[in-house]
Amino acid sequence: MPAGSYTVESQTTGEVDPRERADFWREHIGTYQPRMGFRYACTDNFRGEAVRQRTGVYQLVKYGSDQIEYSRTSHQVRQDPDGDYRLLLPVSGEIVLRQDGQEARLTPGTGTLVTFGEPFQCLQDADTQAFILTIPAHEVDGPLNRRSPVATGLDLTTGLGRIVGSMLNDLYEERDHLTDPQFNAVSDRIVELVCMLAVGDDRPDTPGHLGEVEAMVRRYVREHACDPGLTGTSMARALGWSLRQIQLALQRAGTTPRDLIREERLRLVRDRLQCTECEHITITDLAHASGFSSASTLSTAFRQRYGVSPREMRYRSR
Repeated sequence: MPAGSYTVESQTTGEVDPRERADFWREHIGTYQPRMGFRYACTDNFRGEAVRQRTGVYQLVKYGSDQIEYSRTSHQVRQDPDGDYRLLLPVSGEIVLRQDGQEARLTPGTGTLVTFGEPFQCLQDADTQAFILTIPAHEVDGPLNRRSPVATGLDLTTGLGRIVGSMLNDLYEERDHLTDPQFNAVSDRIVELVCMLAVGDDRPDTPGHLGEVEAMVRRYVREHACDPGLTGTSMARALGWSLRQIQLALQRAGTTPRDLIREERLRLVRDRLQCTECEHITITDLAHASGFSSASTLSTAFRQRYGVSPREMRYRSR
């Protein structure tokens, strides 16, 4: 396993006495998900298996089991708070998710975002396998400009949706060959695409080209985040659009050129802090190499975003 906080672990009920498998599954899920209810169609010889990949930022689980219903009540939400989102995507079988008066019937090729900060019911039929990606709440609430359950189906069979499904599967297939920064970087891109899908699903499209503008701007920012002269105006000049077009395109996603540039630079710094090959780079040099004007500017923005200083995150990664 590569060095860092990235870990992979597997569990299966096949290693437990058949009479204890239902309890084992409840306890296992409870080690990395908040308090929930478990309702088994049959408690005798329950079959379930899960592969968990995680860092300090994201967690991806591929799991499969016999028929079961998961639920989270208002009491459990208060008792064990967790406002983060989960991207849920079945690989086989069917999952019915109910939350906030909405219902999403998920089959392979359809995904959904669900928050554990609100009650829900999740019914899974026999022989279902699925991915569930845990996403920090701020990664969704900011881009979607809301704090509410999102139990609507996302089409993952074409376009950006198909790319999301493919990236999730690739992240799983390459699980034994990833580092902490690599896992986080791919997860960042998946979340970015999911937010674009969700915005497209529930907001009327303004001029049709704005979606294309947003995608191009995000790619441009990723490729030029290290440039200290990168601004909304310089992007507009380089891409051949007006600054107003770029502002409108990003406004649909709940952000601005300035915020998008800062976010990409902070992610770049975070990945470098967690990379063993960059341990020799000082925080000051890292700030300048990532587009920040000074180490103090970086430290202030970094603490606001991640809750720790750059030095603290580097120490934790070690």
